[in-house]
Amino acid sequence: METLKLDIQNHIAHIVINRPEKANALNQTAWDEIKEVFDYIDDNSDVRVAVLEGGDSKHFCAGIDLSLLMSVAQLDGKCEGRRREKLRKNVLQLQAPINAIEECSKPVLAAIHGGCIGGAIDLVSACDMRYCTDDTFFTIKEIDMGMVADLGTLQRLPKLISEGLVRELAYTGRHMDGSEAQRVGLVNRSFSDKATMVTEVMKIAEMIASKSPISIRGTKHILLHTRDHSVPDGLSYMATWNAAMLLSNDLTEAFMAQTQKRPSKFDA
Repeated sequence: METLKLDIQNHIAHIVINRPEKANALNQTAWDEIKEVFDYIDDNSDVRVAVLEGGDSKHFCAGIDLSLLMSVAQLDGKCEGRRREKLRKNVLQLQAPINAIEECSKPVLAAIHGGCIGGAIDLVSACDMRYCTDDTFFTIKEIDMGMVADLGTLQRLPKLISEGLVRELAYTGRHMDGSEAQRVGLVNRSFSDKATMVTEVMKIAEMIASKSPISIRGTKHILLHTRDHSVPDGLSYMATWNAAMLLSNDLTEAFMAQTQKRPSKFDA
């Protein structure tokens, strides 16, 4: 890949955004490769968890590359209706890579440093967990560009933090630093420096990778379902899910490992 680095070891997929000369801004190639890599991780039975980080760039991600933003708005044709239809299709295509992160059956952990700007908020909002450094700043930059954030921030962020705070960030475009992000629950934890953050996030990924893969995938699926349904609907769905999935080899292995006081060994 041109814009991402992927390394898989010990059942952990480590994905690094790799456009340091552009502050990790996402061009069309990067957008395509994000979907490609998360579809691949979803299908790869050797992967149990993924970590997404910004590598050596000054920022985790500066959002959508302006060249891509301009190309999306350039529409040919004389019929205004067809031009707008094309624009809607372009926006849906840009949403697809973000959806691929959320829909990936493996948990995705974001390790964020520097700026998490504009489209990068869409990116991390789709992850399962977020971690950052104290000097990280989050900004919904679209408002300063005369736009409405359209790739998932306004849909997912209110599920993570209070609606009033989402509105404040979306209306003002102000910066939220790492300590505030931890305090309001946008990130699980903020660290003093990037190296410590990546080390600790990888430890969490290792812990997840040691658990039953089918149980981890099922837990992510159920949590996403629960987010968008009522408690009674969620409980009914949970009963049906476990009727299908509970009696697995992993259940037997976990029980035997506990009894024999040894680490569990799970298949993919």
